[in-house]
Amino acid sequence: MKRWQKVILGFLGFGVLIAIFGLVFGSDGRNDEFAPQNEFLLEPWVALTIGGIDMSINRAVLYLFLASALTIGFMVYIANRMQREPNRVQMAVELAYDLTRDNITRTNLPDEKLALRWFPFLAALFFFIWFSNMLGYLPLPTNTEHTVDVFGVNVPTFAIYATTANISIPLVLALVSTGIYHFEGIRTKGFFPYFASWLPSGLESMPAPAKAGIFLIETISHLVRPISLSVRLFANILAGHLLILFMGGGLAVILGLAALGVLTFPAALVFFLFEIGLVATLQAFIFATLTAIYIGGATAESH
Repeated sequence: MKRWQKVILGFLGFGVLIAIFGLVFGSDGRNDEFAPQNEFLLEPWVALTIGGIDMSINRAVLYLFLASALTIGFMVYIANRMQREPNRVQMAVELAYDLTRDNITRTNLPDEKLALRWFPFLAALFFFIWFSNMLGYLPLPTNTEHTVDVFGVNVPTFAIYATTANISIPLVLALVSTGIYHFEGIRTKGFFPYFASWLPSGLESMPAPAKAGIFLIETISHLVRPISLSVRLFANILAGHLLILFMGGGLAVILGLAALGVLTFPAALVFFLFEIGLVATLQAFIFATLTAIYIGGATAESH
């Protein structure tokens, strides 16, 4: 049996099990009060408007602060406590350091001077995204929509949320990365030579309209880069959180079939471990690596 046939058969089998559970245990009816999209709403905790711009403090701001604090604090803490004989934590940090220095930076920026210049940014980018992704799978009391009374105080319930599951954060990071590689390309080659380098070499005899068409295609590719960078990170993290949300109980609540949780919760656990073990790190690595590739391409002598 082919793999795609096994996948289809697995989904069909899961559907049959849901139907069996529905017949055996019955359903309380569709639950229209539970809205999964509310898990990603950003309600203002502290309303703040500056110059007509909404600068309210909300859950995303908290997670951004935590990711920034962890990125700075953890690396500074380790850097000030380096030992000749490293412990397990230091070994893990050194492996992560080698990953960002060798696999992300030096591999894509062969010029040593350029690699040294942009290594701090690429490393900070990788670790900030990694901490943001990992925090997204750590339950924190941030769900202000549902509260619990603790000695007369309404305490928010625990929830998982990732700033990288909000398109605005990956988009800003992508725009910063895009601006940096254009800046470096212009600084290295000059303004007009940089944009002239977008055309492949060996097109001297090509008619001007054909060159203009190729240049237009190349311009579109550069405009699409921040979109592809941001959407790739956003979509992967959002999809993972949605899968965990629905498999962890959301689907059972929507269908009004509590017994369905027996089937979906193990799947939620598998998705949770998969996201922590692979997706969170892989997406941070891809984002930082593509940024390094763009910087290297912008400064390369040939197209």
